[in-house]
Order: sequence, then structure tokens, then C-alpha cells
Amino acid sequence: MTRDLVVRLAIAALVGLAVGIEREWSGHGSTGPHPRFAGVRTFPLIAGIGGTAGWLLTQGFGPVAVALTAGMALLIAAAYWSASRRRVAGAVDGTTEVAALLVVSLGILAGIGETGVAGGAGALVVLALAEKESIRRRVERLDQSELRATLQFSVLALVVLPVLPDRAFGPLGGINPRSLWIVVLLFSGLTFAGFIARRQVGSSRGYGVAGALGGVVSSTAVALRYARLSRDPGAPAWPLAIGTLAASLVLLPRVIILSSLLNPAVALALLPYLAPPFAVGALMVAVQLRRLQDVASDPTVATTEQSPLGLTSAIKLAFAFQAALMAIEYVRSTFGSPGVLVSAGLLGLTDMDALTLSMNRLGGSIDAVALASRAIAIGVCSNAALKLTVTLLVGASRYRLLAASGLAALLVSGVASIFFIGR
Repeated sequence: MTRDLVVRLAIAALVGLAVGIEREWSGHGSTGPHPRFAGVRTFPLIAGIGGTAGWLLTQGFGPVAVALTAGMALLIAAAYWSASRRRVAGAVDGTTEVAALLVVSLGILAGIGETGVAGGAGALVVLALAEKESIRRRVERLDQSELRATLQFSVLALVVLPVLPDRAFGPLGGINPRSLWIVVLLFSGLTFAGFIARRQVGSSRGYGVAGALGGVVSSTAVALRYARLSRDPGAPAWPLAIGTLAASLVLLPRVIILSSLLNPAVALALLPYLAPPFAVGALMVAVQLRRLQDVASDPTVATTEQSPLGLTSAIKLAFAFQAALMAIEYVRSTFGSPGVLVSAGLLGLTDMDALTLSMNRLGGSIDAVALASRAIAIGVCSNAALKLTVTLLVGASRYRLLAASGLAALLVSGVASIFFIGR
């Protein structure tokens, strides 16, 4: 018990010390141009009192814990009142006092045993305090549409998502409301990320950046979203095509990294299959990015998106994605999956992460490792074939030409690797 108490109080004091150092360094502590009541010495003491109150609460001494907390709150309030009366420049800024109240709260959390939460939250507090000017500059650059989109996305992710049921309803694998809404958030978040990226690096390169980031989660979602976006009037076909290729390229190291964490032997056996398509894709993306220097000044690259989130379009795409999942499930249940490689090809159409996980679990022996790596490679090729089909069916003519040629090159190099290595 004594050792546990010492650890809790030490973590509480470290949180206070970190906040105190930041306040002292920024000139808002007990010394500096705008001195306040607490600095590098006082903040650890405040956190220690909070930690003591939290520990007393766990021991059944509730009234004593409440008295300590109330006393600290009154002391902090009195310090703010005293500073505000001095009427000097910056004296009415209550950041230090609010930080002190938060340090008391985090100390209480550490005292009751939630040391991980207290330490993590303390690190975030110090980061927010230290990056004040950087955060302020970013907020000043926000326009009304960006702010509204950020708030809307927060509501969709933090309010709507948690209340949706996490189970499937209906036949053919059913519709899982929470999973379907996650797809909506993915499409919407991809659109928003592209909007921000285009503002930061320009319209021509922004789609490529957003596509690569989206490929970390779902390259298929990127291909579907960009193919649909290419049909909008004035949509920049070339940057959208590069974004699609970048997302497909990111899928390959993502599969390797996941396999190396699950089964290093499978990851090593998978490298010869995925290295050629990765080299082809990287070369194509690099060449096209260089050519974008001429596209950047083209007035046709101006985007016509009305909303940074594109929520309506995201909902339509999510339902189309769900329909494709149910169609594939129907084909699988009707015609069966007679072998691992056939199953890998079907599963790779929709969920490469699930395929990678299942195949790495399969690879326990030398023969199983070879089979698992080949199955994953087949899944990657089938996923590329699906994105190629989506591009040809959904994309606009110029986007279709550019993106389909790149995806076809990835597919051909992947199939060739499977053919020559598997002989």
C-alpha cells in the first residue's frame, strides 16, 4: 500500500511540475513579466494536495478529501481575484488559475489510481499551454466553412456514432449501423482532409496528400470517393488520379507492416510478391507528381465542392459500399469458397486487414507461410482489380484514363509476381 501511494503521489507531483515549468518558462509563473500566484514550485505542491485528496477518498475519508479540494479551489479563486484587481497588462488572464484547478483534478485522478489518465492528460495540458501561439494562428486562419465542418464532424463522430447499435441486421451478413456509419465518417473525413490539404499545399497536390492518408485506412474508399468526385464539373482529373494511385501504393507497406507485427515469417515471404508493384507504383506517382508542377497553374483544377465534409455524397457512397459487400456475400454463399486462395481473392475485394489477419494466423509452418503469403498477394491483386473496376465504371473519362492505367500497371505487376514466384 505504501509503495502504491508513493507512486500515485509521485505521478501527481510530476504532472504539477511539468505544468509549473511551462508556466515559469512562458513568464506566467511566480516570476517573469506577468507573475501569477503559482510557478515551478507551487504547482507540484498543488498536484500533491490533489493526489492526497484522491487517496483519502479511496480510504473512506471523503469529508477530509472534500475539504482539501475545496480549500485549494478557494485559494486559486482568491489568487485570481487578487490578480484581476491589480489591473496590470495581462493580469485578468485566468489561464494559470484554470491550469491550477485542472492540476488539482489530475492529482485527484492519480490519487485514486488512474495514473495513466492523469499522466496522459497532464502531457496534453502542457502541450496546449506551450503551443498557445501556434494554436491561435491556426484558429485565426479558419474560415466559417472549416469551423462549421469541424463541429459537424465532431457531432457525427462523438455523438451519433456511440449511440448506434454494433450488430448486424438482415440477410447476407446484414447491415451493421455502427460499421456503416464508420464508413460514412471515413468518406466524409477523407473529403475534409482533402479540403484542408488543398488549402495547405494547393489544389493540385492536396488530393494526392489526402489520398495517401486515406489509403492508410481504406484505399478502396479513396478510389470510390475520387472516382465519384471526378464527375463533378471542373474536377481536377490528374490530381484525383494521383490520389487514387497514392492510396493504392500505401496499401502495400501497410500490409507488410501489419504482417511483420503478426507473423514476421509471412511478412518476409510476402516481400517478393509486393516489392515489384510497389516499385512500379512509386515510380509512377513520383513521375506524375513532378508533372503536376505544370498542372498547378491550370484553372481547371479549381474545386467546386460545396461542403468541406460532402456528407450527402458520403452517405450515398456508404450505401453503395454496403450493397457491394452484400453482393459479394451472396456470391460467396451461393458458389462457395472451395480453397484458401479463392477465399483470399474474395475477401481481398472488401477487407484487406481481415485477410491479412486471418492469413498471418494461418502461417504456422513453412508450407503454411508460403500459402499465406501467396494468399495475401492474391488478395492485394483482387483489391486492385476492384479499384480498377470502380474507376472504369464510376470515374469521368479523363480521370478514368489516368487512374485506370496506373491501377492496371499495379495489377499486372502484382499478377506477374505471383505467377513467376509461385512457379
